[in-house]
Amino acid sequence: MSPDQPAAARPLTPLDFQLVLLRRMADHQPDLVEDARHELGVSIAEMRESNRRWQAMVRSPRSRGAARRYRSVLGAPEAVVRRKIGDLECEALLWPVPLWPGLRFEVLTAPGGAVWNEWLVRAPGAPGPVLRTADDLVPWSCTVDEVARAFAPVRPMEGTAPTRWRLAFTPPGGGPHIADFTWGLLQQVQLPDT
Repeated sequence: MSPDQPAAARPLTPLDFQLVLLRRMADHQPDLVEDARHELGVSIAEMRESNRRWQAMVRSPRSRGAARRYRSVLGAPEAVVRRKIGDLECEALLWPVPLWPGLRFEVLTAPGGAVWNEWLVRAPGAPGPVLRTADDLVPWSCTVDEVARAFAPVRPMEGTAPTRWRLAFTPPGGGPHIADFTWGLLQQVQLPDT
């Protein structure tokens, strides 16, 4: 990440966006993030700078809508899929994420373009993990939807920060567990506080 332009002057790229995803995941999985950062060939300072620039763009008073922001950074979506949720029809915009080839970054938009959700999902046609027990829930192996389907019924809980989700569930033959997700990707599974 050392183009001729200073970092602040050049547009954000898909690599910068991956670093933004990693920056939030570092709170739960610092070792996995460190490995991914090395795989991408970037320094901690570059990861922090990408996150700083993303946050500045998100909070800017001249900020474009969220869907336009993603298009400006990630380019045209790989796929645009129409979905029906209840009586509402929406669009899911999907982008590849090289760090996780079996996943896509999904932005779910309402009629009129408002963004309802933005997270990582399994790529269409890509096999997901087999999830039978809590031991199968390995960090970065599965998405919110996959855990919700495998261990239904689940109870959605408020996340600990923006871009975070939690699910309470009880695996077969086990007691209550809580799964923590960042950007839709599993980070950790824990027992609830007693």
